[in-house]
Amino acid sequence: MSGKKKIGFIGLGVMGKPMAMNLLKAGYPMVVWNRTRSKMNDLLAAGAEGAESPKEVAEKSDVVITMVTDSPDVEEVVLGPQGVIHGAHPGLILIDMSTISPTVARKVAEKLAEKGVKMLDAPVSGGEIGAIKGTLSIMVGGPKETFEECLPILEVLGKRITYMGPNGMGQTTKLCNQVICALNIQAVCEGLMLGAKAGLDLKKLLNVVTAGAAGSWMLSNLGPKMVERDFKPGFKIRHQQKDLRLVLSFAAELGLPLPGTALVQQMLRAVEAEGLGEKGTQAAIVAMEKLAGRKLTEKE
Repeated sequence: MSGKKKIGFIGLGVMGKPMAMNLLKAGYPMVVWNRTRSKMNDLLAAGAEGAESPKEVAEKSDVVITMVTDSPDVEEVVLGPQGVIHGAHPGLILIDMSTISPTVARKVAEKLAEKGVKMLDAPVSGGEIGAIKGTLSIMVGGPKETFEECLPILEVLGKRITYMGPNGMGQTTKLCNQVICALNIQAVCEGLMLGAKAGLDLKKLLNVVTAGAAGSWMLSNLGPKMVERDFKPGFKIRHQQKDLRLVLSFAAELGLPLPGTALVQQMLRAVEAEGLGEKGTQAAIVAMEKLAGRKLTEKE
């Protein structure tokens, strides 16, 4: 035996599957569960053990990682009838790496604490590429000693891992991240559309602006995809909208206006109305195309 903690992994979607695979490759023994069981197959073939429920995952694990879609999904797999909480045992740790409401994160942590289970909320940024390469940015809330205990696990998944404070602060940090990401995407859309309307060569435009003060992850990674009309999802419009809903709800709790974020949410709603909710966030350009009355890359 390697002496490494046994990890239970719940949620094997676009992000969860490569994250789980990286941990398996790093030598961590693993038990997995996913609501759609076929998504477990690659992990089982690589040596992971399968489970019949989140409860069974918890029973067989030292650390359970959840990577699911939204707050209700976390509540279901952790606190539901077959949830992690019912497989609780001394020393069990839950690391929720989903993006959910900070308020829900604190509620789940409190419920788990009643059973002696420590929890970290550790959402990530970096998309599918970061999940595959193990280069995610990870923002963590929870007990400091639990963070330190789990740091070797997190270091397999990410390159910048930052302790942000008590439970809920990881999720709060992620919502701030999503505000900046969403407005950045809108900025890329508007800058490219201005260039297109004025007759610029968009590839040359991207080449020069990515090297200057306007450079960003979104510009470098999503800009070329907008130009090529490659809308294959790394992070889906639908999931971005879920995150912006969380942002605006949390901001309402704080009495904070976020006008730019609200605008982007409405722009993305226009993209969803075109039936593109399952496409990547670079499909945000479609809303700008509607307003501009032209495709980004067509000749006028």
